[in-house]
Amino acid sequence: MASDGDGLYLRTTESSGGIRRAWVFVYRSGTKRTEMSLGAFPTVSLAEARARADELRKVRAAGGDPLEDRRAREAAAEAARVAAIEARAEAERAAARAAETAQNTFGRWADLYVADARSGFRNAKHGAQVATTLGVQPYDDSKVRGDMAAHREHVKALAALRALPIDAVDRAAVAAVLRPIWLAKRETADRVRGRIEAVLDKATDAGARSGPNPAALGKRGKGGLASLLPSRGKEALSVKHHAALDYREVPAFIAALAARDDVSSRLLHFIVLNAVRTGEARLATWGEIDLERRVWIIPAARMKAGREHRVPLTDGALAVLAQVAALRRSHDPAEFIFPGQRRGKPLSVMAGEMALRRMAKVAPGEVVPPWAGVTPHGMRSAFRDWAGEETQFPREIAEAALAHVVGDATERAYRRGDALERRRALMNAWSTYCASGDRPGNVVSISAARRAR
Repeated sequence: MASDGDGLYLRTTESSGGIRRAWVFVYRSGTKRTEMSLGAFPTVSLAEARARADELRKVRAAGGDPLEDRRAREAAAEAARVAAIEARAEAERAAARAAETAQNTFGRWADLYVADARSGFRNAKHGAQVATTLGVQPYDDSKVRGDMAAHREHVKALAALRALPIDAVDRAAVAAVLRPIWLAKRETADRVRGRIEAVLDKATDAGARSGPNPAALGKRGKGGLASLLPSRGKEALSVKHHAALDYREVPAFIAALAARDDVSSRLLHFIVLNAVRTGEARLATWGEIDLERRVWIIPAARMKAGREHRVPLTDGALAVLAQVAALRRSHDPAEFIFPGQRRGKPLSVMAGEMALRRMAKVAPGEVVPPWAGVTPHGMRSAFRDWAGEETQFPREIAEAALAHVVGDATERAYRRGDALERRRALMNAWSTYCASGDRPGNVVSISAARRAR
């Protein structure tokens, strides 16, 4: 070894691979002689070797052992490296847990519930309502009626509920969503509560949460959700009915309606004669009409009960169809029978309601007609009252005409038919009754409306 002085040496070794040189620092602790490698030459220059040797001499001067000091520093560096790796791993695990929690929120389960239930929705409108009330899609504030402050509070609480981990949803979070609409919009609130309960049931069934369902209403004072909501009192037990016309006024109403020459009035006339719901008639297409068999087949997707409904068409109903046939633009079976102003679109959801309002308008001093304040849906009640009071038709025939579910599951299983011909006799009698009022002259052809479009 060649000495540079004061413990620094350059060691030279020969092997089959050639000559190798390395710097070493030699020192003694008592009788123990220690050699420390400072790196290979020329990778480590003479100046660098001398600088390293100076650092080791300082350690010696302070009473330390350079080799032990190096080992301690290397151990500390290794410990720091391991700690950094573990910290990164824990951070990744925490991020994964946070991501898992974020993916296990009420909002995620509500999205899954809506996606899985889409095929079971009665129609697209029903599906959109469910999605909106669960926060899957935003509300259209332009269509909100009533207290906007309460609506905003409801929407804010719904967003907070969606952000909660599914197993952290409690009665307070559910009540916060319902409270702003609990009294003012009872039907909506009841539906929202039921949908929240269904989402939580789905998560429980999947093992994502456990325990009682916090959206279960229960009884006041019994620890259920009802205890956290305002009391509705006895009024909650009453059913809100649509305003209906006394059936004895229907002939006069039909006479007044027949004198009007617009599509909305023809829609309303068709609704009354067939005792159907507004949506069933408003979205009717020509492909649903079988003129030869005199039957209108309403698809299950548009029926409240989710079952196809056959309507026997009377002479009166066929006369209405003949009037609006003048508005047909093509022979496309998907064309709406009661077209709206925009091509390919049906009348608006308020068309029948607005037709009724126009019929109820009177000049100051004139007598307000009996149908003022009546709703199109209430006309079904007029039909039902007439059938019960003025005819001998069995109750189940009248209920079937309204597409109501009659009897229990066992009875329905044995009764496979829909009593079409028996219902035809009932609807013919109703159509005759509706036309029994004093009619004004000849009805003006609706084709004039076509020319104006």
